[in-house]
Amino acid sequence: MAEKAHSSSSIMYVVIAIAVLLVVVFVPLSMLGKGSAPAGNTDDADQRIQPVAKVAFQKAAPAAGGKARDGAAVYGSVCMACHASGVAGAPKAGDKAAWAPRIGKGSAALVKSVISGKGAMPPKGGGADLTDAEVKAAVEHLVGLSK
Repeated sequence: MAEKAHSSSSIMYVVIAIAVLLVVVFVPLSMLGKGSAPAGNTDDADQRIQPVAKVAFQKAAPAAGGKARDGAAVYGSVCMACHASGVAGAPKAGDKAAWAPRIGKGSAALVKSVISGKGAMPPKGGGADLTDAEVKAAVEHLVGLSK
């Protein structure tokens, strides 16, 4: 009988040891999931890695009555997106030092480079619906701001 009591107490110790081991192993593992972000992912990493600025080209607003838009209107709706802040190396409007070498090449050369595109600037500055006359008017307006 003593042997039976000894064996049942040994089994009890083994069961207790296994229970303690399970608690020690599985409780910390179950706690790991408690502190993680919910399914909606509230981590702000996506916001922190956003670009500083975005450039969006728009069509120039059509003039009333189907008339050609003047240079100021074209500049305000298409060119200003880059030339007001100098995005992608665009010379800023009014920056005489940056515009002097370009103005020195002549108006025809400036109009041609705008129509065909240059560097990061797409053809017609991104205003695909602009006529050549409207591009010329916008160039003249921008040159006027920079003299």
